[in-house]
Amino acid sequence: MSLEFFHPEFDCHGVKILTCAGDPVNDSMMDIAVYRMDPGETRSFLSPDRETAVLLVLGKVRFAWRGNRETGARGSFIDQGPYLLHVSRGVEVAVTAEAESEVLVQRTENDRDFLPVFYRPEDCREDIFGEGVLEGKLERTVRTVFDYKNAPWSNMVSGEVVNHQGGWSSYTPHHHPQPEVYYYRYERPEGFGACFLGDRAYKITDGSCAAIPGGVTHPQVTAPAFPLYYCWMIRHLPGNPWTDRIVDPRYTWIDAKMK
Repeated sequence: MSLEFFHPEFDCHGVKILTCAGDPVNDSMMDIAVYRMDPGETRSFLSPDRETAVLLVLGKVRFAWRGNRETGARGSFIDQGPYLLHVSRGVEVAVTAEAESEVLVQRTENDRDFLPVFYRPEDCREDIFGEGVLEGKLERTVRTVFDYKNAPWSNMVSGEVVNHQGGWSSYTPHHHPQPEVYYYRYERPEGFGACFLGDRAYKITDGSCAAIPGGVTHPQVTAPAFPLYYCWMIRHLPGNPWTDRIVDPRYTWIDAKMK
């Protein structure tokens, strides 16, 4: 198994571990796991020292916290936007599935307290990048749920990319000092693509994961007929939050075409 790119499986409890903070080999500084849920099943999440973001990847669930309840329903991660609940340390979140569902839970240490925020698709920024450039090969949809601009109290960033079929994303090749994690999904299980981490190439399949160290470039491509979804998660560094990318100087001429 690669230390940067791997194909994790769900265990017998319906849990897929992506990354663990403090990993001695490749530390993303975040605990990230995916949970499969059956109709009627409830899972609770509570951490005394970590902020928590619970993202509905697919299905229909009820979120409950501090006497509040909200429902999220998502039949397609390609065509529909995210529902996400973001809470600070010490706030318990209960998620109950009303249909077969998949949720992703992202956590990291944060000693700041903040009010819980529930994001609906209309609350998230959605941009089309690369439109009309280089024959449309760079066109992709980027959804930002929260980052340093709208949640400066958080130590994390959460967003999604829909890499349009036959095209590229996370392009031009760029890097940043903050660690980042990608969780990939295809709506058709035979879908495939490629992830390039520095000079290394890996095959993307449904459910695979990239744990990208700081300072490593990370462009992606997907095969024709297979639009690719991935959740992107960044961990701010102490005193150095993620706010922008650093383009590989060999490709700045391409980046200039996109502006």
